[in-house]
Amino acid sequence: MIKSLAYIFFFQFLGEAASRLSGLPVPGSVIGMVLLTAALSLNLIRIQDVAPAADVLVRNMAFLFVPPGVGLMLYFDLIRGQWLAIGLSLLLGTFMVLAVVGLLQQTLGKK
Repeated sequence: MIKSLAYIFFFQFLGEAASRLSGLPVPGSVIGMVLLTAALSLNLIRIQDVAPAADVLVRNMAFLFVPPGVGLMLYFDLIRGQWLAIGLSLLLGTFMVLAVVGLLQQTLGKK
């Protein structure tokens, strides 16, 4: 378990460092998970090395969304004033992601 957490935290650190050093508007956690995924895909790390901690995190994922949900309550006035823009962007964004993923899947599925 310690080894698997060390791998996850190491890639989290790499992602944060890359995000801050590059100045990209991408969260370090996202970059870190992309790096971890790449390391797993390239067999630099075995899935068995990260599976124990990953399983625990996935099983308890609902608890990880509680703090942002509570923090959202601070912005109810802003959300109330901008509900139409927020709702439309959520709706359009969802359909755009579905369309892009669907087209990508069809393109890659042919190869």
